[in-house]
Amino acid sequence: MKSQNPSTNAQYIRTEIRSDGTKRTGENGPSLAEIRRRAFEIHIERGGIHGCDLDDWLQAQRELRTRYRRDTDANKT
Repeated sequence: MKSQNPSTNAQYIRTEIRSDGTKRTGENGPSLAEIRRRAFEIHIERGGIHGCDLDDWLQAQRELRTRYRRDTDANKT
């Protein structure tokens, strides 16, 4: 049986998931990079308090998705 390098396989899988996830997110709304950037801004605005990273991420995601929907609706009219 041919031995496989687990780290090579894991890297390939991560790349596949990241590529696919990024593409879908970008087509339907903000990219992961945009969410990451906004979440960091929120973190700084909050005073850099640690332990709120999930809240910051979710807030950034909500804000950007709302903005994307509003922009998309404006472009349809």
